[in-house]
Amino acid sequence: MSPRGTDWGLALLVAVMVATGVLTWFSGEKGDAWVYATHGVAGGALALLLVWKLRRVAGRLRLPRWDRRTAFGAVALTLVVATLASGWIWITAGRVDLAGYTLLAWHTLLGGLLGAAVAVHLVLRAKRPRARDVVGRRQLLEAGAIGLGGLLAWRVQRPLAEWLGLPGARRRFTGSYEADSFTGNAFPTTSWVADDPRPLSAETYRLRVEGLVARPLTLALAELDVGDEEVATLDCTGGFYSTQRWRGIRIARLIDRAGPLPSASHVRVVSHTQYRWTFELSEARELLLATEVGGELLSHGHGAPVRLVAAARRGFQWVKWVERLELRDSPDYGALPSTLWSSFTPEGRGSA
Repeated sequence: MSPRGTDWGLALLVAVMVATGVLTWFSGEKGDAWVYATHGVAGGALALLLVWKLRRVAGRLRLPRWDRRTAFGAVALTLVVATLASGWIWITAGRVDLAGYTLLAWHTLLGGLLGAAVAVHLVLRAKRPRARDVVGRRQLLEAGAIGLGGLLAWRVQRPLAEWLGLPGARRRFTGSYEADSFTGNAFPTTSWVADDPRPLSAETYRLRVEGLVARPLTLALAELDVGDEEVATLDCTGGFYSTQRWRGIRIARLIDRAGPLPSASHVRVVSHTQYRWTFELSEARELLLATEVGGELLSHGHGAPVRLVAAARRGFQWVKWVERLELRDSPDYGALPSTLWSSFTPEGRGSA
């Protein structure tokens, strides 16, 4: 493989890993397993191609020969190795923490930095690939061998972990590890960024259903525990999953009672912190607003008095401290940014 072809191959694999890494945040159904598989195969191929690259440039890493270009290459190499190592340790050794954060969080951060570094390098120094860099029998065979090697590394990882009795054999297809299933409020509490709202009073709490409805609703907490139950798995992007029995009210009951207008196509679920997420109307009807978990009233950390239960969605989409449902005629494109700024609202900081 030519030097230029190698460099472009590395850039392509990093791009695939960044893209699939972002997609994993939104992939919670078993049908989405291909996203995680692609991410793993690309990681294995990247490791192999990196070895290929190092064989060619190892001589430049001798200190007396360093220049600005060599220094940038060394930093990029460190990022690649750290990103791959953190991901591999996570899927093999189980839940590992470093400096107060999970290794999965570090993997995400390192991957983002690596993607940014590659993008800057492409803008400033990339040379266009030539025909001989991407076509030809040798190029095809070498690229095929690297891709096959990546696939093989991904396929043998879990069986090898099982054979060695490593924690990685017990992870979910998302890479998450089980934590305190069927234990009520005992499972971990997490915040998307830094939400820290004050506890909400069960006595004064009211849920509003408004927007494109014929009959806006304002409901007390007692009106939301109608006995609807669901066993669902909360799979957090922080790296754990927990299966619990949830109890409350199916959103379909609220939608029907409010009377959706013909133009209503989406439901926005809004938190006390102003964090929110939207769902298509048909999906929203199947979701549950929970007031209990495992036979216990929800704790504040788990979203009391009311949180959303959205099976097959990742944990950050299970909106906590729900105060409002809004029926709308379009998706909410501000939902994702709200995961950031909601932490800095007065409600998110706990001052309101």
